[in-house]
Amino acid sequence: MSEKTVYVEKQYLGREFIPITIRLVLALFCFAAYFFTDERERNGDLLAIVGFVIIIISIILGFLLHFKTLVANKSVTLDGLWTTRRVKIDLNSIVKAEKGTYSRYWFNNPVYNLHTKGTIRFYTAGNDAIHLTDRDGLLYIIGSQHVNELLRAIQEEMKK
Repeated sequence: MSEKTVYVEKQYLGREFIPITIRLVLALFCFAAYFFTDERERNGDLLAIVGFVIIIISIILGFLLHFKTLVANKSVTLDGLWTTRRVKIDLNSIVKAEKGTYSRYWFNNPVYNLHTKGTIRFYTAGNDAIHLTDRDGLLYIIGSQHVNELLRAIQEEMKK
């Protein structure tokens, strides 16, 4: 069976706007506290080091892959970090695919294969998601930066 990839999306942990802002504000606080410490005591030097460490961690997180979404061969494959298992959703068992919001909250933690209350969630960043419902009533919520393209690819594969 030939593997024809219809859609690929990679989502990275450190590229969401709100966590980047939080980390940069913490780093700025450390640098401001360092600047206003008297006579540059040892504790003041520690604040400067912590500020630089926060910035370095932010840069590293920008390149850390959270999960990859792949639509091919009538299935959606979600491949996560090193220790996570690959999740393969067969599109033959999907009865409904629709675009929706991931959550009503502003701040959401990145999750991979989170099972709660009859839903399985995959999310890194953004507000939009794809809602896939299978024959058993199980709901898959897949967060995406490019929801329209992902929905189009899933619907195209379901028609095959």
